[in-house]
Amino acid sequence: MFSLITTTLELAFIGSLTVLALYLSYLTLNVCDLSTDGCFTLGASTAAVVSLSGHPFLAVPAAMIAGILSGLVVSVMQTYLGINSLLSGIILNTALYSVNIFVMGNTSLLNLNKTPTIYTAAKQLFENSFLSAVSFLIVDIFFVCAVVFFLYRFLKTRIGLGIRATGDNPFMVEASSIDPRITSIIALCISGSFTALSGALLGLSQKSVNIDIGNGMVTIALASLLIGRILYHGNNHAIGLPCCVLGSLVFRSVYAAALRMNMPAYMLKLVSACIVAVTICVPYIRKQLPFFARKRVIARGARS
Repeated sequence: MFSLITTTLELAFIGSLTVLALYLSYLTLNVCDLSTDGCFTLGASTAAVVSLSGHPFLAVPAAMIAGILSGLVVSVMQTYLGINSLLSGIILNTALYSVNIFVMGNTSLLNLNKTPTIYTAAKQLFENSFLSAVSFLIVDIFFVCAVVFFLYRFLKTRIGLGIRATGDNPFMVEASSIDPRITSIIALCISGSFTALSGALLGLSQKSVNIDIGNGMVTIALASLLIGRILYHGNNHAIGLPCCVLGSLVFRSVYAAALRMNMPAYMLKLVSACIVAVTICVPYIRKQLPFFARKRVIARGARS
């Protein structure tokens, strides 16, 4: 039971980094970036290759740089080449499949069982402590707290306010002598770095990376993000950012419960889709409840 709880928490915190990336691109910038799956795999493959080359502490920075490059490409496609945000994400996601195979050395699987990583370093650090059993979780929490703090401070800066304004009204931003293309590029580069960081941590913690490690991450992250928005729908980032992390925890808890019910692994994609559908419907149903209540009262009055 303890192993199940720690594994669920680890996956939730790692996945929350992708949720925070969508918080910046989807909610703040109002851009739907579908390159998440490929960027996630790019971060995992880059981190694995750097770790295998004998530089475990450079794996995470290298993965984030790769994510920045991915965000740069998709943002330039949207802003300077005039390609629709959905199409640019699909195009880049398709291209990243070949890029990831190339990064992994023309193979679809990398084994890190005997390779030192930041997780093995953390386990050695807490080896003689009661924290040894949760050393992986400590690493994940550290990165999540760092990203939440960065986003909270960043969105209050001049550039961060420009990104928020671009998401609200790009024409107003352009009239204010701010180039919305630049703010979009910055936001998507940062978002890509967080997505790649999430992939890197998952690959390093699982001690293996395969070409399909990022499949379905955009659906999982979107579901977690929407759950977080149900918990808090305001504009206060000090509450909104932690709620995104909490949304990831809720989503992974549902996943864990499904596994405990002996649900087949192939059904988990259906669970993800159902969670997304439900979380999208909840705000609409909540708005319609007063209307249904008034309609019921009118119907009762007509019968009487």
